[in-house]
Amino acid sequence: MDSKGITAASLSIRALSMDGVQAANSGHPGLPMGCAELGAVLYGDVMKHFPSAPGWVDRDRFVLSAGHGSMLLYSLLYLSGYGLTIDDLKKFRQFGSLTPGHPEYGHTVGVETTTGPLGAGFSNAVGMAAAEAHLAAKFNTAEHTVVDHYTYALSGDGCMMEGITSEAASLAGHLKLGKLIVFYDSNSITIEGNTSLAFSEDVAARFNAYDWHVQKGDMYDPENIVRLIENAKGETEKPSLIILKSVIGKGSPHKAGTAGVHGAPLGIEEIKAARKSLGIPENASFYVAPGTKEFFEAKRVRAASDYKKWQETFSAWSEKNPDLRKEWDMFFNDPDVTAVSWPKYSVGDSIATRKASGAALKAVSSIIGNLVGGSADLAPSNNTAMDFGDFTADNRAGRTFHFGVREHAMGGITNGIALHGGLVPFCATFLVFSDYMRPAMRLASLMKLPVIYLMTHDSVFVGEDGPTHQPVEHVTALRIIPGMVVLRPADAEETNAAWEMALTSRENPTTLALTRQGLKVFQKADKNWKETIRKGAYIVKDTDGTPDTVIVATGSEVGTALEAAEMTDKKVRVVSMMSRELFLQQDAAFKDSILPEGVRTVVVEAGVRTGWEGIASSGEDILSIDTFGTSAPYKDVVKYFGFTPDTIVKML
Repeated sequence: MDSKGITAASLSIRALSMDGVQAANSGHPGLPMGCAELGAVLYGDVMKHFPSAPGWVDRDRFVLSAGHGSMLLYSLLYLSGYGLTIDDLKKFRQFGSLTPGHPEYGHTVGVETTTGPLGAGFSNAVGMAAAEAHLAAKFNTAEHTVVDHYTYALSGDGCMMEGITSEAASLAGHLKLGKLIVFYDSNSITIEGNTSLAFSEDVAARFNAYDWHVQKGDMYDPENIVRLIENAKGETEKPSLIILKSVIGKGSPHKAGTAGVHGAPLGIEEIKAARKSLGIPENASFYVAPGTKEFFEAKRVRAASDYKKWQETFSAWSEKNPDLRKEWDMFFNDPDVTAVSWPKYSVGDSIATRKASGAALKAVSSIIGNLVGGSADLAPSNNTAMDFGDFTADNRAGRTFHFGVREHAMGGITNGIALHGGLVPFCATFLVFSDYMRPAMRLASLMKLPVIYLMTHDSVFVGEDGPTHQPVEHVTALRIIPGMVVLRPADAEETNAAWEMALTSRENPTTLALTRQGLKVFQKADKNWKETIRKGAYIVKDTDGTPDTVIVATGSEVGTALEAAEMTDKKVRVVSMMSRELFLQQDAAFKDSILPEGVRTVVVEAGVRTGWEGIASSGEDILSIDTFGTSAPYKDVVKYFGFTPDTIVKML
């Protein structure tokens, strides 16, 4: 280990971080200054990474779960050669810069995930480690190892308090993810003051109970940090937590160790004092200490050699295993659904869309070998079990994940699987429990991750379970997440189409809202409906000439609308709007072909009316549910809320 290089790099990280935050007059200098040695050790010594090939499949991943400390990561990306410049650091938190307030995936090269909501990055790291384990089991052979890397994460006191961390840590311990190494920056400070205000638990004991390998050390002893990491790597049956006692804002003479350095600039005078204390020239703004560039250049030379050796191994592996190489190429490219043999249905067949989704999943998973995922303890209800084994501590090749009753962590872990690359992840629960995982779903949309969410039991028609389990506002809550595509199929055939849309949409997450109750497969007036539905809506039943009224419905309500249309002498067009947002994105000509201008439009959906005001002709033309549900058999609930053909006919 180059001790002098690490010392120089640590000093540079502190200088760059405090100056970057000061230039922005906004940010969090405390964590970067407090964790500088760890950053230098990881990026300059321990981690397998090559800045010239940032997408190297077999690179180690680093997740800054405590994303507010982003200047630590930006300083490291600059110093180690990922393309950031001093000018980028000077534009920290400014409009359009490559150094936003929190790290953003897809925006800055070298950033592995968007972090900021505390604990989210921790769960992402668990997903990345799971993906590594699965791909290693799939592709490594006795002769060649092409997948063999670690996932590192840096978490703070705030991450340790968040519930998602506990959920994800529990599952990681159960799965024995030995290549996951988390550092706990234990500085005992949060925004309000000392952590003793609200946090006094024994974190080490908690993680020991989760069956993690737990070690303790000093943030400012680089040689020992390296030893702790080697110990962690030696424990292959457990994920590792390395608790490093630190001083927030280390190097600041008057603010180090206080809440004042957590989330505010040091100030000009304290910057001057810090420079003097650290031995930095008084006017040396954005200072890089002598020896720092040489330290990271030496690392890049070693990294280039490591990358070349991996390429040679990969080439030899490819030549020896042509079939595996074909699968590898398939795994690391967009899914090809052209060979999927979709389940067949006939008009009049009655099947719940959750069951139709299960049938589609079986068809898809037999063709798309990198489709992985599972449910939060609801697989029998969500219909998410696949025929390719369970992913467990003893079977890394299994493709069905059992997340347990951990919805929030499930969402974060699934994001991590998507971020890692090589796998197509899905996860499932009841729609009402999207409340538990919405933060992770929002982050998936922010990062444009193609995660598939299977949300069953999609309305008050769940029945006897009552209002706690009957979603009312949930579809709307998901629709308003920017970029989230929400599909509410109306029958089994539409469910096939929804799955195909989800698999071919590679720059956004997709939610399928699926019924508990059986729905009849209906005749479609639009013979090209499978193409039209990709625009969000199509005509199910049409009239001769201009209709008197158009009924727009989604999901189970489409069948009810069709019954109503048959009961009236009026000319009624019925439209299935599987995705309101996709429909609203279309050009005026298409929208007018579905909803003719000047023709009355009635909307029918068993959920809140919010968002439908722009589709319906008036507020009185919306049949919705704007209260909570009620506990009763399904058919009684339908009658109670008036979602019957008779009610719709009266509206016409």
